[in-house]
Amino acid sequence: MEALLMAREALVCPLCCEVFKYPVTLLCGHSCCKMCLQDLWERKGARECPICRRLEITQRPPINLTLKIAADRFQLEQRAAATMKLEEVCAAHNETYKLFCQRDELPICLVCQLSKEHKNHECCAIADAAKDRKAGISPRYNSLSNHLSTLERVRDNWGETEVYIKTQADETERLIKEEFQKLHSFLWEEEAARLTLLREEEERKAERVRTKLDDICKQVEDLSAIIRDAGETMNNSDIKFLKDYKKTISRLRYTMQEPEVLSEALIDSALHVSSLKYDVWKKMAAMAHHCPLYLDPNTAQANLILSDEFTSVHYGKKRPVPSNHERCSSRMAVLGAAGFTSGKHSWDVDVGEGTNWYIGVARESINRKDTVFLNPAEGFWVIGLCNSDNYWAQTSPRTRLVVRSKPQRITVELDYDKGKVTFLNATDCSVMHTFRDKFTERVFAFFSPGMYEEGKSSPSPLKICPLKNSILLY
Repeated sequence: MEALLMAREALVCPLCCEVFKYPVTLLCGHSCCKMCLQDLWERKGARECPICRRLEITQRPPINLTLKIAADRFQLEQRAAATMKLEEVCAAHNETYKLFCQRDELPICLVCQLSKEHKNHECCAIADAAKDRKAGISPRYNSLSNHLSTLERVRDNWGETEVYIKTQADETERLIKEEFQKLHSFLWEEEAARLTLLREEEERKAERVRTKLDDICKQVEDLSAIIRDAGETMNNSDIKFLKDYKKTISRLRYTMQEPEVLSEALIDSALHVSSLKYDVWKKMAAMAHHCPLYLDPNTAQANLILSDEFTSVHYGKKRPVPSNHERCSSRMAVLGAAGFTSGKHSWDVDVGEGTNWYIGVARESINRKDTVFLNPAEGFWVIGLCNSDNYWAQTSPRTRLVVRSKPQRITVELDYDKGKVTFLNATDCSVMHTFRDKFTERVFAFFSPGMYEEGKSSPSPLKICPLKNSILLY
């Protein structure tokens, strides 16, 4: 109390004897309220300090900001102290709260304990009650705080995805336009139709993301408010905390929902671009090239560069792409755009002069975010080249392959129903290796090109070889 009085004396205006409102400091160093000083000067007709009578030559004495902040803080603390004092006193008996009624979960005074309302109720000290209940709330509070962090992280990811969808849609549009420019004016109608489908998909998927983003933002907003209010309540005095305890614990029963993983959120660029020429070619009844499968850019690791038609891939500069559910992050890999659940399928891969690569098939449920071994137990049936001259089948343990001639092109044959994946050297038609297993889910073509140091050597892409097809006119 003595310290409070001393602080008040230093913050009191010598004219009105009240705590400063807008203190100004004169050249002599004394301070007064601005309005008090102006009234004094008008009455006396002289501009002098009311304390030392020194003449003041400054036309507008400056406001002492430090003194004003201190005065405002003092008044705020006084009001808080008065409020706290009021909250610590029983309104019915004007006695300080000393106990906490365990049955009614309310702070009470000693007179309350003897009253009919709380007689024979189990009571404990205020500090003990507050300590026990804070300990009970803390795990839930911490759990909600952690969940809020998760929601904020997911919200940021969805925000990045929403931006990327626009970028990806624009890039896909560029590719579509380039293809249609090669087909000349009579193809404009087809181009317009495909752009419409793209925009519809963009709007549909962007709307899905916006909906999820709005939902996440709403959860973040609600949870932030709950945590903020609970935190403020826990920082209040024990009595104030216990008064608000029921309300606080009720709000902390907020039901946490794990953020939904939204699959296939990105634009299906392969659908729009990959077989564009082939589909148009059928309408034109002319010759065209068509690949048995195409690469899915939404699964490509960030350093992989795909050709415009998604038929080849090589290592390059890292691109700013979202870490969506489908993308391979742990390995330098990309999957085919279409999966297989039955039947026989084959495709030729031009491996060129690459020194390190892996090709084959992989099941849909492979771990795309953490490092795993390339073997059947992890969902991979692949072969590869290491250090320019060592060919391996990625069995467990891996099997070294003996080749009569270095392959430039390798045929991958998948027989889903019989559980076979066969690799043929197209140079001499020899079988390099055959995997035998049982497929229980959708599988995709798998491609992993070698890395290279930019500026020191040229990338050797893995290319899917086109088929030589023709349509007969009837």
